[in-house]
Amino acid sequence: MRIFDPHIHMTSRTTDDYRALRDAGVLALVEPAFWLGQPRTAVSTFTDYFDALLGWERFRAAQYGIEHHCTIALNPKEANDPRCTPVLDVLPDYLAKDRVVAVGEIGFDSMTDAEEHAFRRQLALAVEFDLPALVHTPHRDKAAGVRHTLDLVRDSGIDPGRVLVDHLNETTVGLVADTGCWMGFSVYPDTKMTPERTVDVLLDLGPERVVVNSAADWGHSDPLSTLHTGRAMLAAGWREDDVDLVLWRNPVAFYAQSGRLELPTEASDFAADPTGPTAPKTPTPPRRDPTRSPGPSATFEGNSILRGARA
Repeated sequence: MRIFDPHIHMTSRTTDDYRALRDAGVLALVEPAFWLGQPRTAVSTFTDYFDALLGWERFRAAQYGIEHHCTIALNPKEANDPRCTPVLDVLPDYLAKDRVVAVGEIGFDSMTDAEEHAFRRQLALAVEFDLPALVHTPHRDKAAGVRHTLDLVRDSGIDPGRVLVDHLNETTVGLVADTGCWMGFSVYPDTKMTPERTVDVLLDLGPERVVVNSAADWGHSDPLSTLHTGRAMLAAGWREDDVDLVLWRNPVAFYAQSGRLELPTEASDFAADPTGPTAPKTPTPPRRDPTRSPGPSATFEGNSILRGARA
């Protein structure tokens, strides 16, 4: 089983998690910019965080043979804090960078006017930079939030095939299914979906334009929930090819629209045979040279993942 986790917050996870992900078949992932729990108080705290996503976290993932990408945005929750909103003015500097494969997470948390303003501006940036958009849907009053989200997506003029509406469930997926947008399911303990519930939805929905992610972060979460979902699909009688479509080819196809994916050589059969409706419309992404994996004693700006060690 090969896995691309399209939404996981590895800044919050340990090197043991990276090792477990690689052992489970996770070859690539996307880390969206998000709320860290502790409120940020200045634009500089965002830029340091964005730099870490593009630098240190990519380096850390490489030690375990995982291709790390990210999305950049002002997240909906912090869009309500006037100390944070000036970050909207610096986003263009980051959206032009390699390995930034979408604008996100954007969308709604509490559905305030401030969140809508930030959402509209960042959808416009996605159009300007020709990037996909990763959209967060609210945890409360989800159906109303998804309806309003889809209204703003239509107003923005972005191609719906370049929009991934995430954190869907049984009550909201039907609102998105016929819009042309991609549908994301976060398999996250207690507050989102379980592997079994996700499989039940897929039985009705089918595997096209669907991605499954762990959304693992600093909360009670499981970075291996994509693996658990794949196993649940197989146990329910799905073909291995369907599992590969949901866990690998679909997220690759969505983020390949950025033109900035770098896939591991061992997953190159996707590039050789991109069949089905979810095949990327962009040129085959460049593939990583396995000889350039630096190894655990390598350093990034003088720092190693070996605490206290010197290269």
